[in-house]
Amino acid sequence: MKRYNLLRQTCLAALVAIGGNAFAADSPAPLDLDSLQPTRDQVIASLNTIELLRRHHYNRISLDDTLSGAMFDNYLGQLDPQRSLFTSEDLQAFEPFRYRLDDHLLAGDLSLGFALHKRQLERLQQRVDFARNLLDNELEGMDFTSDQSIMVDREKAQWVADEAELTSLWRQQIKDEILRLKLAGRDMDTIKQTLTRRYDGQALRLSQTRGEDIFQNYLNAFAQSYDPHTQYMSPENAENFDINMSLSLEGIGAVLQSDNEYTKIVRLVPAGPAANSQQLAPADRIIGVAQGDTDMVDVVGWRLDEVVKLIRGPKGSSVRLEVIPASNPATDLSSREVLLVRESIKLEDQAAQSSVLEYGEGDQLQRIGVIHVPGFYIDFRAQRRGDKDYRSTTRDVRRLLSELTADGVDGIVLDLRDNGGGSLQEATELTGLFIDRGPTVQVRDTQGEIQVLDDTDPGIVYGGPMAVLVNRLSASASEIFAGAMQDYGRAIVIGEPTFGKGTVQSIQPLNHGELKLTLAKFYRVSGQSTQHRGVVPDILYPSLLETSKIGESSLPGALPWDTIAPADYRVDRQLAPFMTLLGERHQQRAANDPDFSYTLARLELNRSMEERTYLPLNEETRREQQQAFERDLLALENRRLQARGEPLLSELKTEEDVMAESSMMPPENDEAAQDDPFLSETGQILIDLLELKQQVAKAS
Repeated sequence: MKRYNLLRQTCLAALVAIGGNAFAADSPAPLDLDSLQPTRDQVIASLNTIELLRRHHYNRISLDDTLSGAMFDNYLGQLDPQRSLFTSEDLQAFEPFRYRLDDHLLAGDLSLGFALHKRQLERLQQRVDFARNLLDNELEGMDFTSDQSIMVDREKAQWVADEAELTSLWRQQIKDEILRLKLAGRDMDTIKQTLTRRYDGQALRLSQTRGEDIFQNYLNAFAQSYDPHTQYMSPENAENFDINMSLSLEGIGAVLQSDNEYTKIVRLVPAGPAANSQQLAPADRIIGVAQGDTDMVDVVGWRLDEVVKLIRGPKGSSVRLEVIPASNPATDLSSREVLLVRESIKLEDQAAQSSVLEYGEGDQLQRIGVIHVPGFYIDFRAQRRGDKDYRSTTRDVRRLLSELTADGVDGIVLDLRDNGGGSLQEATELTGLFIDRGPTVQVRDTQGEIQVLDDTDPGIVYGGPMAVLVNRLSASASEIFAGAMQDYGRAIVIGEPTFGKGTVQSIQPLNHGELKLTLAKFYRVSGQSTQHRGVVPDILYPSLLETSKIGESSLPGALPWDTIAPADYRVDRQLAPFMTLLGERHQQRAANDPDFSYTLARLELNRSMEERTYLPLNEETRREQQQAFERDLLALENRRLQARGEPLLSELKTEEDVMAESSMMPPENDEAAQDDPFLSETGQILIDLLELKQQVAKAS
């Protein structure tokens, strides 16, 4: 007990002495910091979390100084991700506690976590007051003709030296916000109203900070030192299962997450309002939410759960979102408004569907069947009550395969783009439609024991030419299936490297909230993990998504890729001799295909914008940069149109038009499938495979 008290007193004394308040507001801060104290239930929950992680987490990491250092960095990253609140002086005062967090946690002492967070809240309040004062008194005279510049991403920047430098940084950041809105076409009155509402809203939310918010952030800094999918959930957030909240029930059908001050779309739920709108895409940022015809509410800086509450609503009601498209360059805050009607998403709306691609004419006509699989689903309730016609991915695909085979198709494409996974059982059973018995996936647990899941059903439903089409958002069960098809040599895997989610989580109830912890890892039958790297296709396609920002590899602390011993399985090597030639033929077509060429050039143009380290705060220079980007983009568009023999543009198309043409979303019918360049090319690769096999057969 003496050791506990000494640690606690040392911690609090040092933090009380940190810095002064050089940014005192004109009016008293509304924050009641004294009321933000840990509760007995939170202390018990922290001790329970320590024990669960020690005993059951896949990594089995010791709670020692090494983990304490990682937790310290995680927590600072949570509290000040852009290094724009704390100073070097603050860090010098924090540093003595880097290797003491483990001791505090083991002693049931949460005071250090609360003290650091309170310091961050003070800084946030100071910054909000500073911004509101600047908007009221200095906006009209603000100079946008200087040669000043601002660092784009401060995540790894040096901490500013002292409070004077911090004030200068805040001024530059607010100038940058104003300049971005000016370049997005807003006048100064509108800019002042927008930013005033934003900072007023942030001040209100600061005053509503609860001790539960601090506790959840602090315990998550500890939990996520193990891996990014291990999370503590407060009682309120436990009701949503995960902080990456899915709005699939009477919502818009999107999975969201926090991205610094923004709410970012991670994934669209198939057949949901967001996906059906064709106006939203992964990595889009939501900056405003409005109910029906009411005024738009600026949600920049809001907590994720509060944004979700605004977006959710009863079936049939409408919600408007103001969104910054992911395809915008980093400096472009121009947004569009999207109107959605909330709906309940039914199982049948997400069921597998088929279409047919046609190539050639007359006697040369060849047809490729396409089965789009949006998720690995099963109607457990109908199955348990003995319904012989219950729906599942495997049952639906089996039926579609039968229909397409009867229709005389020459090959099959399984389209798993944007398939975020689902039932592991279904991934195993679907694999069984294309192999004659054998292992489908391996699972290694905390103890290092390996379980092999098998397809025990003899026979093959479809044994013809086959391709599996994936993209960056194909995850979990999709990766298990695609990896099995690749390992068995049963199908050509085509598209982008998949998400890389190869871990298994379990929800453990606590006395206060819940803990989601990683307790196992998936491995392919070849012994390769699907974790971190995902499944790397045999033939790669380009993507407009910035894959460095999406996927497991983009998450700090993600468990690494590794291998175990392969399972006992039989490889079909019929495809291997053709892979090089198939890749060469694809590359030749892609080089002359205006859609592929455009996608590659657009990706490179976006990357050149994203890679800039500093941005000018000079309006004329900044506007010239934006206009140069738009000229380059227009030139790319016209190069594509000229190659197609279509009329050229005098100005850029709207974002909606660009999305509709370059979308990687699955097609809704045969005609749409034919117009999807990625899907059409996948079918063409299968046609190439058929031709190459025929040539070999004739030669022999």
